[in-house]
Amino acid sequence: MAAAGVWSAAALRRRARRIAAVSALFSAAVGLVTGILSGCGVGGGSLLMLYLTMIAGMGQYQAAGINLLYFLACAPAALWAHIKNGLVEKRAALWCIAAGVPTAAAACWLAAYVDTDWLRRMFGVFLLCIGIKECFAKRK
Repeated sequence: MAAAGVWSAAALRRRARRIAAVSALFSAAVGLVTGILSGCGVGGGSLLMLYLTMIAGMGQYQAAGINLLYFLACAPAALWAHIKNGLVEKRAALWCIAAGVPTAAAACWLAAYVDTDWLRRMFGVFLLCIGIKECFAKRK
């Protein structure tokens, strides 16, 4: 029998498993909420990045990689819905793809040489600018 305040190894393992289960459920809930927000047109990936870096304590590059995997899962459904509703202008999409692919490759190469702290600050400034723009944007 363990003395008061001293936990047995089995009790510590059970506690660790409970904490891991709660953490996994919370992460799944965050993924679900950000997925729903992405479907509504809100930047779910940006919200996921904030969660991963600020709450989960993940590094910027690792969080960006997870965000890209998240995007691969969410984007096809969103694209299909937009095409189905006639919201995609094919000519404009082709120009965006033609410009976006080489730009994304160049940005990927450049990000490998940028200091993580600077990258994190610039991402925060970017999010603030988008948030301010959205607050003052006139709606139709």
